Amino acid sequence: MIAAARKTDLQSTAELLLNARRTANPMADLPPALQPASLEEAYFVQDELARVLDPSGPRAWKVGAPAPYSTPLFAPMISAWIQQDGATFDEPRQRLRGLEAEIAFLIGQDLPPRAEPYSREEVTAAIASCHPAIEELESAFTVPAEAARYSMIADLQSHGGFVHGPAVSDWQQIDFSRESVTLSVNGSVMVERTASNTAGTDLLRLLVYLANDGAERIGGLKRGDWITTGSWTGNTFASAGSQVNVHFATAGAVSLRFG
Repeated sequence: MIAAARKTDLQSTAELLLNARRTANPMADLPPALQPASLEEAYFVQDELARVLDPSGPRAWKVGAPAPYSTPLFAPMISAWIQQDGATFDEPRQRLRGLEAEIAFLIGQDLPPRAEPYSREEVTAAIASCHPAIEELESAFTVPAEAARYSMIADLQSHGGFVHGPAVSDWQQIDFSRESVTLSVNGSVMVERTASNTAGTDLLRLLVYLANDGAERIGGLKRGDWITTGSWTGNTFASAGSQVNVHFATAGAVSLRFG
């Protein structure tokens, strides 16, 4: 439980992050007194940012983990920043232009919070479709990796945009432990990897976690929600005017362009 006085501090944290992003004027880190001191505080700041940026409530979430057996982390993705294959990103706020190749899922039926945890089979049955995706990274920090860990998590875990490609037919048959991916910028392959998601290749465990452990915070999963499941390519950075293409061997292709 976060004390009322501390919530006031964390609301100021959110205001600083919003201002840095909106003006494309990043900072090295938050002032020490305004840095979140726990994951609970970092999530509180995320929710404050989403309340301002997405007043109708988030309909998308990014979830991932630093290792296959680590507890996942998750953050809201802003509805206005969700785009389809071939989108152009040309807003002034997009200065970092970070790129991650990902696999995303569209939820097809509600999974409201409940006392009994949802089974893997129930979560799988609620998925409408699977898609190749690119998460575009932005940040309130000059070098996100050099900011304090909870500062970076509070800043929407560096979320800046999301592009989804076409649905993959028979996605349940994909062996993600063998899936490979390439990320190209202006026709040059920057990253080529296989089975390289840091969370491991059991992507459904991330959705099960979100449906159960994340339910109280997010109000359960809802039909139409997008869930993206972490980077297969690490972080790659592009410049203005770049064309970006991601190609999964089985899960399809997706692209974006920077204006």
